[in-house]
Amino acid sequence: MLGFSVLERGRHLTVRARAKVNLGLEVLGRRADGYHELLTFLAAIDLADRVTLETIQPEAPGSSGIEVACDAPGVPRGRDNLAWRAAELIRREGQVRVGARIRIAKAIPVAAGLGGGSADAAAVLVGLSRLWGLSLAPARLLALATKLGMDVPFFLGQSPALGADRGERLAAVPPHQSLAVVLVNPGFPLPTRDVYARLRPVDFTDGTRVRTLVAALGDGAAAVASRVVNGLEPAALSLWPGLGDVKAALLDAGALGAVMSGSGPTVIGIAASRAAALRIRAALATGGGPRWSVWVARTVAGPVLSIGDGEDAGPAKARRQEAAWGVAKR
Repeated sequence: MLGFSVLERGRHLTVRARAKVNLGLEVLGRRADGYHELLTFLAAIDLADRVTLETIQPEAPGSSGIEVACDAPGVPRGRDNLAWRAAELIRREGQVRVGARIRIAKAIPVAAGLGGGSADAAAVLVGLSRLWGLSLAPARLLALATKLGMDVPFFLGQSPALGADRGERLAAVPPHQSLAVVLVNPGFPLPTRDVYARLRPVDFTDGTRVRTLVAALGDGAAAVASRVVNGLEPAALSLWPGLGDVKAALLDAGALGAVMSGSGPTVIGIAASRAAALRIRAALATGGGPRWSVWVARTVAGPVLSIGDGEDAGPAKARRQEAAWGVAKR
């Protein structure tokens, strides 16, 4: 059951969309259709965009009728935006004649391997479906999500999950104790297409390490940290030699383990507790060298698109969330 933060005054609705991390990812091989076969363990974290949707009338015949506004610089406002394409897709699916205004308040970093664009697209699919009373079957909504990208289906469901095939075939994973994580972003994108293009046959594995990681989820942070894996790291390292430096810095600062999330470039450090995570962030801030964005989060179980409450909604929460960010020099 999906949850919503609903601010409905006739034609408005707001959905909170959490970021995701890949604590385990193995590439099993290359498929005949050009995609790669994956096995990945995904978890949502308490870092969320707010996507506010409004029904509008298209201003002129032939206009798209879809407007996107975002408070983050560099985010496209038109067809290059995944949320825009989600609105177009759901409107066409439902044969809806009205348009949509989409306002995205970003907390998830852009092009960071944390699924921000996919989360926003999922929020648009589900939110507009509800706002417009489309009552689409879950299987149909899932099919629409897959058309937008292999990450999008995860955001329609529950955290944590195991993703197979191209990452879009999801199986529930029993909830486990929340993990404190430190996320480090170097401040530049690492294009997914380029990372996958650098894969070699030697990088393909059989999924055993991800399954072992999932089996250890109930054994605590140290057990999970010792089993994190990402089969895309060798390819990413060939494009970004500094990946090793970020992982080493996290471990030196006290992380129990470190792994790149998705196709990067964000690197996740597993901490023993939130207090330990805050100490790791502080330690990273004392070094010299390039500036990294660093923040503390925790994994969460339940709907990835979730209902808002007094703790999670509004400017006060946004200020507390910003306080968890920091800029480190290494």
